[in-house]
Parts: sequence; C-alpha cells; structure tokens
Amino acid sequence: MFIGHFAVAYAAKKATPKTSLGTLLLAAQLPDLLWPVFLLLGLEHAAIAPGSTAVTPLAFTDYPLSHSLLADLGWGLVFAGVYALLKKDTRAALWLCACVISHWVLDAISHRPDMPLYPGGHILVGLGLWNSKLGTVTVEMGMFVAGMAIYLSATRARDRKGVWSFWLLNMLLVIIYFGNLFGPPPPSMTAVAYTGLVGGWLVVIWGAWIDRHRVAAPTSP
Repeated sequence: MFIGHFAVAYAAKKATPKTSLGTLLLAAQLPDLLWPVFLLLGLEHAAIAPGSTAVTPLAFTDYPLSHSLLADLGWGLVFAGVYALLKKDTRAALWLCACVISHWVLDAISHRPDMPLYPGGHILVGLGLWNSKLGTVTVEMGMFVAGMAIYLSATRARDRKGVWSFWLLNMLLVIIYFGNLFGPPPPSMTAVAYTGLVGGWLVVIWGAWIDRHRVAAPTSP
C-alpha cells in the first residue's frame, strides 16, 4: 500500500490534534523509510520483477527488519518511547505507535504472501489486494479521501498557505501514485531506494510545514 498510509496519518490528527502532521506522516510510513536504508546496506533484498503483482513490478524477497510484524511493533514502541520522553505526551505516543503498526496491517492486506511475522520466520502472510489494480485503487483512494476529510474536519487554515500547501501535497501524492501504477518499471533497486528516501522525507517535512499553517478546529460543545 502507498497512499493509504498517508490516509492513516491524516485521520490520526483527529485523535491527537497537538501532534504535528509531519510526525504522524513519519510514523505511518516509518517502515518504508527504514526499508531503503536496509536495502542500500544489503540487509534486505528486493528485485524488479514485472508481473509480480498487477500493481507493482517489485518483488519483496527479504525484508524482516523493516516489514515484519514483530519488527514493526518494536519500531513503533521505540518511536513512541522517544516521542513520550521528548513531548511528555503518553496518549499521543500511543497513537504514533498505532500508526507505525498500521503500516504492517495495511501492507499485509495489499501484498502477496511475502510479509513475515518476525525476523527469521518462515510464515509469510498477504491477502493479495495488489493482484487487482481496480481493487487497489478503489480501496486506497477511498481511504485517502476519507483521511483528508477527517484531517480537514480536525483542523482549519490559519492563512492561505495552510490551504494551498495541503492541496498541493495531495495532488502531488496522487500524481506519484498513478505514475507508479501505470508508468514503466524503475531502472534499478538503487533508484527505488533513493527515490523512496527522498520522497518519503519530503512528505514528512512538507506535512510539518502544512501543520504550522493550520490549527485545531474548534470542537462542538
């Protein structure tokens, strides 16, 4: 799953309004930011294999450190622990942990059976939503629109930057999403890794900037 992870971050803003959108986006896509690093270090492996699924030409052959259930639970607890120490907000930290773990759940729904439960384990899970391009687009875009709506209901713009920056980011994400769906395979796994790192951190920084120009919406009595 790609754009669905951002939907989780948008929706979580409703539950923890004081947490920056950038931090929520970082939590929701944390495994996908760790994966390129491990890939470049040779600790995890993937290959370009057009036809592997209908949605992506990538075959994820070995990624237990970034995408196993146990590892993501660990990353979520570490992320939440650091946040709780820095911000003194245990409730928000728990939501951030949930965002990290949600990544594995959504990927397990999307992927073919290649998602490990724990490093070194031989049980691989995956419901295979990616075997249907139409099904994937329907589910992910539905989630994305719902996530945006929840975020907009939880915040309001302080200025014009808070309006156009939000919609510009979403337009960019949608363009990238459909470009990946219908574009040619990437030239190499190295290119995939660096693109994922740069793009992922750009979204985090952009999200933090958006949130500086938005405030929590007043709640009804």
